Amino acid sequence: MKTDCSCLSNRLGCIAPVYRRFLGAAIVALGGLSAGAAAAQADLLCVLVPHFKDEYWLSVAYGLEQRAAELGLSLRFFEAGGYDALQTQVTQLSECADLDPGAILIGAVSSDAPALLVALDRAAEAHPVIGLVNELHSDALVARIGVDWAEMGRLLGQSLAARFPAGGPMQQAILLSGPAEAGWVAPTEQGLRAGLDGSAITITATYGADTGTAEQLRLLEQAWAEHPQTDLVIGSAPAIEGAMALFRAAPHPPALAATYMSHSVARGLVGGKVLAAPFDDPIEQGRLAVDAAHRAIAGSLGQPQIGPQITVFTAGIAAEGLSLSPSNYFPDLD
Repeated sequence: MKTDCSCLSNRLGCIAPVYRRFLGAAIVALGGLSAGAAAAQADLLCVLVPHFKDEYWLSVAYGLEQRAAELGLSLRFFEAGGYDALQTQVTQLSECADLDPGAILIGAVSSDAPALLVALDRAAEAHPVIGLVNELHSDALVARIGVDWAEMGRLLGQSLAARFPAGGPMQQAILLSGPAEAGWVAPTEQGLRAGLDGSAITITATYGADTGTAEQLRLLEQAWAEHPQTDLVIGSAPAIEGAMALFRAAPHPPALAATYMSHSVARGLVGGKVLAAPFDDPIEQGRLAVDAAHRAIAGSLGQPQIGPQITVFTAGIAAEGLSLSPSNYFPDLD
């Protein structure tokens, strides 16, 4: 799965090969919605997310709320509580459908859990369902908002490879990521390894856990205890947030790089504590998701796979170089 940045714009992304078969299925899904769906609460969007323990999802929610307000739509958020909360999200999806919203947006806790896919198929019988950020292997979706996570990893790997090229001192790295069932985890690692190929960096161990700050900090402490000679920590945004705190007073701290952006990672880049992180504009993804929902409610398919351009930022960027949610922002939850 490869997405060339040259075929992306800030508003519209190209259709990756893995999604080409999705176009026909989406047409069927949208065309098969009952007349009752058109009479639903068209101004209500139901949004399901894994959790708000990760600052990344706050920026997604901010974009959702911004664009919904501009279009006169209302949002109802459902927070599963973590990537291990599969049954909670399945239940929330059913509750969401019972609200009879104009459309459902889902940031899935799993890409292919059978129980979630069954619930998704059921919800999609009467409501357009849109995939939000996380990969979800379902033909019931009428649109998918997000970037190619393999490309996120590849671009980060290439940036790090340029900093630590082959022939230089060998760099031992550990990778701290999310749980295996999350749809972005495996593609990110695959892309990262491809981007690092031929560099001086070797990933000696990979760890995964839910992407809350506490969980990722425990993961980091375990990884560091098992690999104390690590030169480079590559990790999720909460992992790198924890690493900046853990190694603040260390005489010889490892270098740090994040697999995606958050407020804490952005501050680390500005302060020179983080080497690099790819930015997939989570606010824009939220806005694009509302636009896709608005089109689906109106009966228009639009583009099945949409995402912002990926940009890798490196240490020393200016604070105003990134657009993230306000520091005091938190979405309204019922």
